[in-house]
Amino acid sequence: MSTDNAKRRYREDLSEMPDWLKKKKCPNRDKFLGGKRILPKNITGKEKLPDLMDETFLAYNGARLREGVQLFTEKMLAPDVTIGMSLSGALTPAGMGCSSIVPLIKAGFVDWIVATGANLYHDMHFALNYPVKVGSFKFDDTELRNNDIVRVYDVLLGYSDCLMATDEILRNILIQPEFQKEMGTAELHYLIGKYCAEWERKAGLKDVSVLAAAYRAGVPCFTSSPGDSTIGMNFAGVELRGNKLRVNPSIDVNESTAIVLAAKRSGGKSAVVLWGGGSPKNFMLQTEPQIQEVLRIKEFGQDYFLQVTDARPDTGGLSGATPSEAVSWGKVDPDRLPDAVVCYTDTTIAMPLLTHYALARHKPRKLRRLYDQRAKMLKALTKEYFAHNKVKMIDGSDPVLD
Repeated sequence: MSTDNAKRRYREDLSEMPDWLKKKKCPNRDKFLGGKRILPKNITGKEKLPDLMDETFLAYNGARLREGVQLFTEKMLAPDVTIGMSLSGALTPAGMGCSSIVPLIKAGFVDWIVATGANLYHDMHFALNYPVKVGSFKFDDTELRNNDIVRVYDVLLGYSDCLMATDEILRNILIQPEFQKEMGTAELHYLIGKYCAEWERKAGLKDVSVLAAAYRAGVPCFTSSPGDSTIGMNFAGVELRGNKLRVNPSIDVNESTAIVLAAKRSGGKSAVVLWGGGSPKNFMLQTEPQIQEVLRIKEFGQDYFLQVTDARPDTGGLSGATPSEAVSWGKVDPDRLPDAVVCYTDTTIAMPLLTHYALARHKPRKLRRLYDQRAKMLKALTKEYFAHNKVKMIDGSDPVLD
């Protein structure tokens, strides 16, 4: 609302005020009361969802969600913004991969991902056409165990014909020749994603797997704790048999950091969308302290910040840590702090709403295919690191940067 409109509304309000209140000096009243009036129309059932969110999500976490989807759609989806997305909690078993994450990838609305390994492991069930079923949190877990069923709250999976069957196929993949080397998790998941895309095709499925969609779109998928999932358990298992696959977390730290620095050095901006918290949130946000604190490269923090969480900040847990707290770590640019939203709600509520809103309000973006640019971005990061620091290689030699 313009200042003139706010002042006019203020004058109209004054006309109905008692004399004693008119005489009271309130120099900033029009600034504080310049917001939209809360007087939404009756809901009829005929509204389009984006319009409903714009017009009726006016207060509390409904308003935070509206602010979040508007921030994402109106600012983060600008052509010069690189968007990272972190995924925590059991989202793919709940269908969030199929319904929301895959469409966001296809539309170019997410450029790189940090996920728990569990999310990417369970994503494989969908590519393999192994059913994941709606259940109930009230089921007796001893009876489920006796019937070869695993429960994720109210989601059910077969133990032998889903989990163990996926494990067997995964192990057969991990011993293939292309995996017999050291790599980061972006390369690991890209190679697995190639198989997922082929499984989708053979099963006659379309766009059900995050890993397959990320492979096709060139979206790097990192896991901040490679051993903390069934994918990690399986590559540890085949290592006992002499498998040569070695996952190096340092590769992930450097490649993810290079993505953020490349976004800034290209004259663009960097944005983060954090679904939940935990290790993926920290891994995504630590890219800025890595640039500033460890590599000693001048930088200022993320430009845009959106988090959906159910965690409180006062317990000291990372999942509840606010963007203003992140400023103290250099993770968020203090000058961009108004472009930061935290919505305290369930991801399974917010993610489909954000996806629908963004797809309805914004046309698809050109795919950045950051996976294909990893070597180039890492070389630029390394060159700037040596330019800002008077150091040599550990063996005393000069770095080879050409």
